[in-house]
Amino acid sequence: MQVSAPRTLEVTDPVEVLTVRVYGGTVNVVGTTDGGPARVEVSELDGSPLTVSCHDGVLSVAYEDLPWRGFLKFLDRRAWNRRAVVSVTVPAGTRVEVGVIRAGAVVSGISGRTDVRGVSGDSTLVGLTGTVLAETVSGDVEVQSLTGDLRFHSVSGNLTVIDGAGGGVQADSVSGDMVLDLTPGKGADIALTTVSGEVAIRLPDPADARVEANTTSGTIANAFDDLRVSGQWGTKRITGSLGAGTGSLKATTVSGGLALLRRPAREDEDHGAPDAGHGSGPHEDSPTAPTTRKKVR
Repeated sequence: MQVSAPRTLEVTDPVEVLTVRVYGGTVNVVGTTDGGPARVEVSELDGSPLTVSCHDGVLSVAYEDLPWRGFLKFLDRRAWNRRAVVSVTVPAGTRVEVGVIRAGAVVSGISGRTDVRGVSGDSTLVGLTGTVLAETVSGDVEVQSLTGDLRFHSVSGNLTVIDGAGGGVQADSVSGDMVLDLTPGKGADIALTTVSGEVAIRLPDPADARVEANTTSGTIANAFDDLRVSGQWGTKRITGSLGAGTGSLKATTVSGGLALLRRPAREDEDHGAPDAGHGSGPHEDSPTAPTTRKKVR
């Protein structure tokens, strides 16, 4: 059905997959475990109508001419007069696919796989326990309380991870910065690559990982006595093993600074994001890191 004005829709059919594609505005997706039906609320809508449908377990809220494939390359000027504010509530186990252009996205409480693609809007992902794929051109991505694996790709967007626990991380960017506060599970693999972005990783003490981190021309900092810092001119490296070394941490930046920080075991976790002031201190200079209701069948 076509939605051309603000309204709230109740979805009576089971929902296993959610796809949302919006140009301008905001998308909010919330996962629930109360067993109730899925709901779609369009609170603001300007320009073209949205299409809302549910078939074979797939709930779709999208502009019909905004494809998922090739989404990050969509630059049609005809879409620039659009704006929608959409909130969707689905079962927590739903697989979620969100695409936003010049729009923000917030996804929370989802245990199924989550894919988020953005061109210039920022994304916030909170309390996700499934695998997460986040791709962005210039928008920033903030991830909070993540327990599943994270894959991140960007051109210039920044990545911030707060309270990342258990899963592995694979992230690459051209010029985006990466700031990660992690408690990796046993055997978790972390791989971070950026060309000119700054990289700061904070790990618990004790930690459990084999470490290989390097920067070609940036500054370097290391707060773990068990790791070795080498290289005075040109490439600088942090190498060694923490704990049993069952996991791995690899970080590479060409011209950005690199910092490996330590969270003492005694630290109150509510104190917030990574802080270079904790731990034993760096060995070298730190880098500067009204609605109507209708059923949809």
